[in-house]
Amino acid sequence: MKKIAIIGAGISGLSVAQLLQEKFDVKVFEKASSPGGLIKCKRVDGNLYHMVGGHVFNSKRQDVLDLFWEFFEQESEFVKATRNATIYLDKPVGYPIENHLYELEPEQARCVISDLLEIKKRNSGEPENFEEFLKKRFGETLYSLYFKPYNEKVWKRDLSRVPLSWLAGKLPMPSVEEILFNNINKEKEANMVHSSFYYPRRNGSQFLVDRLSKGLEIECNADIISIVHLEDEKKWKINNDQLFDYVIYAGNIKTLTDVVDRSLELGRFAEDIQGLEYHGTTTVLCEVEANPYSWVYLPDPSVAAHRIINTGNFSESNNRDGIKTATVEFTDYVEKEDIVKNLQKMPFSPKYIAHEFTEYTYPIQDENTRPLIAEIKEKVESKGMFMLGRFAEWEYYNMDAAMGAAFDLSKRILKA
Repeated sequence: MKKIAIIGAGISGLSVAQLLQEKFDVKVFEKASSPGGLIKCKRVDGNLYHMVGGHVFNSKRQDVLDLFWEFFEQESEFVKATRNATIYLDKPVGYPIENHLYELEPEQARCVISDLLEIKKRNSGEPENFEEFLKKRFGETLYSLYFKPYNEKVWKRDLSRVPLSWLAGKLPMPSVEEILFNNINKEKEANMVHSSFYYPRRNGSQFLVDRLSKGLEIECNADIISIVHLEDEKKWKINNDQLFDYVIYAGNIKTLTDVVDRSLELGRFAEDIQGLEYHGTTTVLCEVEANPYSWVYLPDPSVAAHRIINTGNFSESNNRDGIKTATVEFTDYVEKEDIVKNLQKMPFSPKYIAHEFTEYTYPIQDENTRPLIAEIKEKVESKGMFMLGRFAEWEYYNMDAAMGAAFDLSKRILKA
């Protein structure tokens, strides 16, 4: 059997390893002490702690759904829940906000309707960036009330600098007619695409890590110091001693030029790669007051956190007896003292239990990012190396998109 080295044991690396292991001799290298990447969880005082986010699963792709249920038992191992999100504007307002204008203060609702009628009348062309998209789709009032303060907390930048291509497939696209109809009909999120999700009965996304790790050869604490392409043998040498026919790089592209040999001529990309922008996340495990919500979005500029994920509502097994838990997310690094001060200003009275900072969580694209990654991919794939995953491809993948990319890559390799 031909041998494949997979560098990185996050959801992308684990998924592609499982898909290829029947046809290839697969070895996974992971720099951390355990696999899982951004979807790892642990227990703190008996409570399940998603250390980055609160990962749930669903997909618009039927092939990804079919693939997922090959590894898991839907009825016995998962609960299916309806997404019940809210936006906190001094009170809970339904999500998505454009479907719940009737829950706003009357004067706010009047202004939004006036904006929407003007948008319909004006029909002012295609937006060129995220800010323009939000204003042209929802109007100035909703932009100022919710979209601008919330997204600036998440991305910490002028929204006019955010390209639409980066967020393709993740943006709401209702027409003015649909917004007005949904408000008259009081359409709930439950009637919309991607409004439900699957969640493991025990151990959250760590359950996915444990299952997808089964049967794989995974070397943890693996420090990759060199990746050398042997042109004559058409082989790859990892760390000067292990030979492979192919390499799937599912790590962080920022470390690639430091370890790959000069024959791949990636040095000319080094400056551009190091210039790629990103954000980290400080994720805080908290005890919270009982509430019915899955996600609570926080546009209030006086609060640095941008959302509460009520992971304790996803499965009762996530909570120690007698309490409800949630994770609170801040963009980038936040000191514990500031975390505690912010918690005091937030709804549902979150009480600090623990926190973690993860440096790389959200890749940020500009108009040059995708052409850069495409050129690097083309160069390395000609030698038998493939790039896969959120920080190898510098794509804002959620879990099902990462699994979809792994599925697509595995099909290409198996056909080769």
